[in-house]
Amino acid sequence: NAVENPVRPFVAILGGSKVSDKIGVIENLLEKADKVLIGGGMTYTFYKAQGIEIGNSLVEEDKLDVAKALLEKSNGKLILPVDSKEANAFADYTEVKDTEGEAVDPGFLGLDIGPKSIAKFDQELTGAKTVVWNGPMGVFENPTLAKGTIAVAKALAETDATTIIGGGDSAAAVNQLGFADKMSHIS
Repeated sequence: NAVENPVRPFVAILGGSKVSDKIGVIENLLEKADKVLIGGGMTYTFYKAQGIEIGNSLVEEDKLDVAKALLEKSNGKLILPVDSKEANAFADYTEVKDTEGEAVDPGFLGLDIGPKSIAKFDQELTGAKTVVWNGPMGVFENPTLAKGTIAVAKALAETDATTIIGGGDSAAAVNQLGFADKMSHIS
């Protein structure tokens, strides 16, 4: 009911690693939501589809056309991160830093949304009456790469919107952070 007949503004937040897992969900939400915020590994397929440098970040080469089409038909509803936390390896990295803007440095991987994106997502969530969240903003199992996911969970815990958390990783993050009792529904 929250998705079919939401109290507006209705904001959806989608994270996780693969666009292919969420194409149908994104298309559906673009028709229903006022804003769809994208985070996680999916970000870099959307970036590459726009010609933005992604370094060694996760990308689904076979979904670049789909990502480009979704951006074109989103009428500005699809909100991407404006920076990333990048590392020089997925595990056993020796350097972690925030990007200046969207582009990821050569030899690095984007592994979380950055501080400017956290602020932007907070701004997009301001005034929302219904929020649906599925998928982490980064590699939240790693405390160094969990800031984006933690910030989204915290923002939802502090809002008076109806909040629906779906998906194992998002639900685990909310439970782990002690915010479960502040959410309207966790699936």
